[in-house]
Amino acid sequence: MAQSRQRSRLPRNLLIGFLVLVVLYTLAGFLLLPWWLERTLPDQLQQRMGWQTTVTGIRTNPFALSVEAVDLSALDSGGEKVIGFDRFYLDLGFFQLFRGIVGFQNIQLDEPFIRVDLLEDSTVNFARDWQAHNAVTDAAETPAPAADGAPPKLYFGRVALSGGELLFRDFTGAEPADFRVTPLDLTLTDLATFSRDGQNSDYVVNAALGAQTIQWQGNLSVTPLESSGFLSIANVDYLTLGHFLQPYLPYELAGGTVSLATDYDFAMADGVQLETSAGVINVRDLALAVAGDSDGQPPELRAAAIDLEQLGFSLAGREARVGRVGASGLAVDLLRDKNGQINLVTPLQAADAGSDAGDDDTGAAATTPFRWTVAAVELTDSNVGWRDEALPEPADLRLEALQLTLGTLSDRLEEPVPYSLQAGLASGGRLQADGRVTLAPFTLESGLAVSAVTLAAFEPYLKTATNLEVRKGQLTLDGNLDLDGQKDPLTGTFSGTGEIAGLDLGLAGSDEPLLAWQALRLAPIEYNVAPARLEIGTVTLAGAAANVVRSVEGVHNVERIVRESAAGENAQGAPSETGKAGLIFRIGEVILENSGVNYTDRSLSPVFATRFGELNGSVTGLSNISPQQGRVAIQGRVGDLSRLSFDGSIGTLGTEDSSELVIRLQDLSLPTLSPYFGRYLGYGVDGGKLALNLDYKIAGSRIDATNLVVMDRLELGQTVPSDEAVNAPVKLGLALLRDSDGIIEIDLPVSGDLNDPEFSVGRVVMRAFVNLLAKAAMSPFSMLGSIADMAGLSGEELGQVSFAPGAEALSGEQAGKLDVLAKALSERPELLLNVRGAVVPELDGAALRQQQLNRRLGLDGSETQAARIRRLEQAVADSGVAVAPLREQAVARQGGELSDSQWQATLYRQLTAELPLPPEALGNLAVARGLWLQRSLLDDHDIPASQLFLLDPQLNGAPSGDGQVVVQFTLDAR
Repeated sequence: MAQSRQRSRLPRNLLIGFLVLVVLYTLAGFLLLPWWLERTLPDQLQQRMGWQTTVTGIRTNPFALSVEAVDLSALDSGGEKVIGFDRFYLDLGFFQLFRGIVGFQNIQLDEPFIRVDLLEDSTVNFARDWQAHNAVTDAAETPAPAADGAPPKLYFGRVALSGGELLFRDFTGAEPADFRVTPLDLTLTDLATFSRDGQNSDYVVNAALGAQTIQWQGNLSVTPLESSGFLSIANVDYLTLGHFLQPYLPYELAGGTVSLATDYDFAMADGVQLETSAGVINVRDLALAVAGDSDGQPPELRAAAIDLEQLGFSLAGREARVGRVGASGLAVDLLRDKNGQINLVTPLQAADAGSDAGDDDTGAAATTPFRWTVAAVELTDSNVGWRDEALPEPADLRLEALQLTLGTLSDRLEEPVPYSLQAGLASGGRLQADGRVTLAPFTLESGLAVSAVTLAAFEPYLKTATNLEVRKGQLTLDGNLDLDGQKDPLTGTFSGTGEIAGLDLGLAGSDEPLLAWQALRLAPIEYNVAPARLEIGTVTLAGAAANVVRSVEGVHNVERIVRESAAGENAQGAPSETGKAGLIFRIGEVILENSGVNYTDRSLSPVFATRFGELNGSVTGLSNISPQQGRVAIQGRVGDLSRLSFDGSIGTLGTEDSSELVIRLQDLSLPTLSPYFGRYLGYGVDGGKLALNLDYKIAGSRIDATNLVVMDRLELGQTVPSDEAVNAPVKLGLALLRDSDGIIEIDLPVSGDLNDPEFSVGRVVMRAFVNLLAKAAMSPFSMLGSIADMAGLSGEELGQVSFAPGAEALSGEQAGKLDVLAKALSERPELLLNVRGAVVPELDGAALRQQQLNRRLGLDGSETQAARIRRLEQAVADSGVAVAPLREQAVARQGGELSDSQWQATLYRQLTAELPLPPEALGNLAVARGLWLQRSLLDDHDIPASQLFLLDPQLNGAPSGDGQVVVQFTLDAR
């Protein structure tokens, strides 16, 4: 019975015990646990993190297995809030515990706040606070992980974060930056850390940083780790991007927003798997600037919109796809500074240098090549500016309204890509190119059209080597360009037509024109890149006008075209590469239409000016490759009336082939050349005409020429003071050169080397003419040499006659000279002959005394020599001189032999030595000789008296070598 009572009390006791446990559990769960948590949580955060933490209340429900905390706030040692929330609620699943699963039915976090600081040493404030309040545990004391490495089984029915705020502060930069993400909303449902036969969780994340938003939604599996969904990042501004990306960018972000959206699939079952699709990247109002640019300068690169559509990526397949790349409102400002550095390229070069220095390519290369595809590229409404400050004068060029389309681009670089390009130049003109291009190996097929491009915009580049200014001119080019870089060197061809219209060139600093033309047309053009070959069918130059001016200093304006530095460089030259041929060129025909050249020489006073006008003709068959024989035929005028022709053959240029050129000039008015006559002759020109027949033969640089100069009725004008004038009687020289019809015909041969900088055909011809004129004036009778030669006389012999001592008249050969001299005077009526009688006192005095002795002795020349000697011996004896000793002395002087003539001369000297001579005897003889010559030329040779002048006699003349008395003639001109 006692046992029966004991059995009846056991259930009651168990019930009481259970009730007690329930009461205790209830009291602990509702009262004790919240009280303990409210005190322990702040203490632990203070102890472990150093945070001052307050919590308004914590409630627990032991039956619902839930915890709720309200108004938690934690302040760090600096008194700044680190974390906090309005409400935290956690609901633990009870029955799942029996399956070994820690299940959270609901986790709710309302209005959370988290402050994350990235400190100067790149650590995070949470790690700093933890390390400051927790001792470092030795590795030996760290408990080893459990042998079973499987993660615990966790299940989250719903995790919700609403109205959150994340404050991120970055102190690593020069200036602190902070980013406040709010609101931050997260919803995660049905998430498990263990496999559940294909069941995945769903999540939604929404966050905002001002106008910058993130939307992320999809599903997630932890075991295996998989996720798929949609990610959208919108309106991320340049300040946010710049803060995080600037250390890795070669430029500074100065404006713009970026939006990104894509579908994705991610898995880590067998390695990392990532697939994206239907992606879009939108960039708006992008602005990139080169670092260090001064404030106020616009960014170097701007774009109103850049869109990348249909983006796809496969990590496993190593493939990226872009459906379309579109850009509009792109503006690029390129600048080349004085050191030759381009503003947008320099940062990239610096980045590449740094990357090369730090790269370590010891890792194995990927075995699968990366594939990529861009379906299309479209660039619209864009412009590119180019400023070049490396030139003597900066150049500014800009392409406007730039439109570019590209076909499919891919990693298959050998596949051709179609393209189309159109643009206008701000300075004038348009460009268009259409065709195909391959990147590797490089090939290009392009149809080019350049229309009405203003050449003045490119003047700064022309000035790098010249002093030219482009005042007008437009370039038009139409053709096809093909390039092929499959082999070195690059090969290619251009075929088409070209024209430069309305060109007007001048020299810098001068308002005078230099070269202009209405049109220069080249059609067709065939150019080959390697080997370099240029072929032009027809070159037509219409309405060309050149203005050549020689300055007061004697320098021609065309000599100033090439800059001195450039000329020096060209003269010095670079060593040619062995075996590399130069440019081969052929020009079928050059046509010259209605062109002209103005020439002005300001080094003369008065200034010389003339015009070569109405130039028309052609040059055919020009080439530098043998065999080639070209022809030239050009006609024109000099001034208004003179006719000019230029004809001949042209050999292969740049070789030793001969060129033979004939230049003819007719009816040039000589007064036109008056400034040159004044400089070199000292006289102007009052009248006359000039004709030139010039024959030139050129072989290589060697020139041999004949220059036939014909001057008809040249009339000198007034004298012109000139330091360069020839010091000779110019009028006499011209009179000697002029024939009876008033024509001067001179043949001036010229030869020399054209490569000699001191050689000039014009200078040599002028010098030869002046020298010839001077020679004629200084040696007038030498110029009559042709006439003298016909009589067997030299020019010197023609200018003098020889009288026998004591004789008043000429005889024999000497008298015959007057016939030749008279002929020369009759052919040149402007010549004046001056006759001056002369005596030689020694010779003529002896002869006159001998004549006086003969008269005294009655010797008249009819007697024999023997009779004359006897009479002379008798006269010597009568004078008191012994004849025999006198003869012995004469024999001794002659060396033992004495002829009758020698003895007769000895007797005459003995008898006339003391014979007195009238003082007027010699003067009368000199006058008599001059009068005899004058009368003979007047009466016997019909020379007009106006051409003869008798001069005062010369009483101290010179004897000839054979003992005759020489009488010299002199010439003068009217």
